Amino acid sequence: MPVTVSYPGVYIEEIPSAVHTITGVATSIAAFIGWAPKGPTDQAALVQSWTEFQNQFGGLDSRSYLGYAVNQFFANGGQQAYIVRIVWDGTLTAASGTPTAAATAAGTVGGTLSLFARNPGLWGGNLQVVATLQTGNPSRFSLQVQDKTTGQVLENFSNLSTTSTDPQYVVTVIDNDSAYITFINPASGTFTAPSGTPTAATVALSGGADGSTLTPGDQNFEVALGSDPTASNDYGLHLLDRVDLFNLLCVPGETDAPTLQHLQTYCRSKRAFSIVDCPRTATIAGLTGTGPVGTGSGSLTGDDAINSAYYFPWVQAPDPLFGNRPTLFPPCGFVAGIYARTDSERGVWKAPAGIDASLSGLNGLQYTLTDPENGNLNVQAVNCLRQFKVYGDVVWGARTLRGNDQVGSEWKYVPIRRLALFLESSLYAGTQWVVFEPNDEPLWSQIRLNVGAFMQSLFLQGAFQGTTPQQAYFVKCDAEVNPQSSIDRGIVNILVGFAPLFPAEFVVIQIQQMAGQAQA
Repeated sequence: MPVTVSYPGVYIEEIPSAVHTITGVATSIAAFIGWAPKGPTDQAALVQSWTEFQNQFGGLDSRSYLGYAVNQFFANGGQQAYIVRIVWDGTLTAASGTPTAAATAAGTVGGTLSLFARNPGLWGGNLQVVATLQTGNPSRFSLQVQDKTTGQVLENFSNLSTTSTDPQYVVTVIDNDSAYITFINPASGTFTAPSGTPTAATVALSGGADGSTLTPGDQNFEVALGSDPTASNDYGLHLLDRVDLFNLLCVPGETDAPTLQHLQTYCRSKRAFSIVDCPRTATIAGLTGTGPVGTGSGSLTGDDAINSAYYFPWVQAPDPLFGNRPTLFPPCGFVAGIYARTDSERGVWKAPAGIDASLSGLNGLQYTLTDPENGNLNVQAVNCLRQFKVYGDVVWGARTLRGNDQVGSEWKYVPIRRLALFLESSLYAGTQWVVFEPNDEPLWSQIRLNVGAFMQSLFLQGAFQGTTPQQAYFVKCDAEVNPQSSIDRGIVNILVGFAPLFPAEFVVIQIQQMAGQAQA
């Protein structure tokens, strides 16, 4: 704001800068969806380590690939993951059979406190709640949440009250601070208020049930996943609608072609990238003849396939639940970790493949491919996992599912597509300040300044082709791209171009024998 001058002298006026720094968004936040015996079912929960996943979702479970895939993700370089737990809750129409619904353990403590486990599952039956009256003040009490089997104290809440206006109102404290129990019935979303101060008591929660195990491909899994495009957005896949940003989507073991098509479409709408597992029964000869396929009918190489990549074969890794015996696992967890590690070490513009993309925590691969076999699959957009004596087991392919040579897509390669998604998300988040600004040359020059600075920073990091900025990128926002007709409709157009780096997929070495020099 201009200063008001009144006396002779010097005045200081602060002028706002035209700089609005654009910061690149994260590129390797993964989302994993699957069945688990424990964990929230009404939201996508962020975990930043394997330990966090174990605490919230119960760790490994032999009935589901989810825990294994998340473990493999973190072991190979992953750092952040959203987890969507799906269970059968009895409200959906089953595709086959009559699945058993999951149930939440519950109990009434001290005659007045109607408590539930924080989420459905048999795990809640391992909890017991101990109410203890406070000495000298019987209107106050403490609650302990214990492991029923070991007696270990998991949580302790003291100085509680059943008066709703009290700062230590038991309902407010428990619902906000407890990771194990709640007053809210997960099935109905309602709660029963305490009718008075509880008596001293120890009560074990009961009635919890895991329900039917949902396995990819059994169609009830797909129903709970929300693979129907008309499904509501309050469960399964669509819990990710509430997540601000995720970049990689993994549904471990999911190979149903119609479901994968829906996941591709969803990822394209969210500027995310789907890592697709081949069927466990896929063979070298079979994929050579068909190209990338799932189970059931449907193509995986449609227009939305630019936001997905297909990996073969499955990975053989030790299973801690069975004495570390080798077991086959879908590759998506390993590969997502490689994506994250490559992004961190080299940048999203580097292909997540090559001798640096070595897999950790495995015994071997389902198949050992030869170079000719790899060549037959690679040109059809099947990204292979290879075993080399010197480098170990590595990711040896970087094509999207539109990467078949015959398609000729501009989004043939994974790093190019993911770089474009990174630019889109970063510019979307970094230009929100433009909305409602006066739409004329002063605004356009600010846009050119800020977007250009962002692109220049990426150029200096080696994200684009070219030795000069003019060869690497351009930012255009002027009267040419913003005619009066656009201005009248409240639209400002920004044109950003970039020259992507293509991965050196084929290395050709030419050797020539030199002729001897003739004597003069």
